[in-house]
This record gives sequence, structure tokens and C-alpha cells, in this order.
Amino acid sequence: MMKAVVGFITGIVFVGLVGWNMADVMMLREVASPYSVEETAARIQRNIQSLSANGWTLSGLRNPAKAVANSGSNVPPVLLIEACSTKYSGPILKDDATRILSILMPCTITVYKKDDGKTYIGLMNAGLMGKMFGVGDIMAKVAKDQETFVTFDSSKPAPPLIKVRPGGGGAGGKDADGC
Repeated sequence: MMKAVVGFITGIVFVGLVGWNMADVMMLREVASPYSVEETAARIQRNIQSLSANGWTLSGLRNPAKAVANSGSNVPPVLLIEACSTKYSGPILKDDATRILSILMPCTITVYKKDDGKTYIGLMNAGLMGKMFGVGDIMAKVAKDQETFVTFDSSKPAPPLIKVRPGGGGAGGKDADGC
């Protein structure tokens, strides 16, 4: 009996440690891009705009590397693309039990360069996050749309980068304050 209890506890501890060590890999996704940081961001923006039927709008473009440079340091390029879909955010924001998830809005996609000189895209694993917080049906749709955001058609020329100021204005439209 004692062996069974010790084995059970050891199993729980093992699963907990593995889960803890794998959390970052499971919660976030990283995708390599064949394009520069700016071109990748511009292509993502175009893809987001192509899903306007799903309520997606651009709500901001941030450059945290510029802020770091302004403070006297230097980091490789990083751009944060902010987008929101009222179709998906609306049901979450209407419910008291899920309104706290507004901390994850707007949806932010990061495009950055690593020391290897390559460009990468960072995304939240929307499907897993949705399951964890009880909004799996909605976030599964967000995850599907995210795949479209990062699927590029190399036969199309690069679009211009849309410099949407966070808080509205620009191509995001008058209601682009985020969700």
C-alpha cells in the first residue's frame, strides 16, 4: 500500500515538474519567417485585414526596440502587431466570469530578429489558452485565424507596413482602440 501511495505522489510531482518546464513551449508558439521584420509585420497586417469578415481590425503597431534605443540601449528589431476581433472578444467581455481575459486583448503578435539574423513570429497558443480558461470554442476560432495571419503568399508583393497608432486612428479605423 505504501508503495502505491509513494508511486502516486511521485507521479503527480513528475507530471507537475514536466508541466512547469513545458509551460512556455505550450503557451507560446514561435514561427520562422523568410522575410525581414518589417515585411513580415506588413504581410501579417494584410492577412489580418483579409479576415475583416471575422471582425478583425488592426488596433496598433508598437516598436519596443525603439523605446529601448531611446533609453540608451540597443536590441535587435521587434515589432508588436495588435489586432482584435469584436466577433470573438464580444462574448468574452459580456460574461463576468471571463471578462478578466480582457488582459489578453488585443491579440498581440510579435515579429522579431534573433542573434542568428533570422526573423521570427511569436504568438500566443490561443487554442490551449482558451481550453485553460473555459472559452475553448471561441479561442479555437482565434487559433484558426492566427494560422491565416502567419501563412504568407510569396507570389504577392510585400505590402507597405501600416503604422497604426495604438489607441485608434490609422488603418484600424475610428473604433480601433483595441477590444
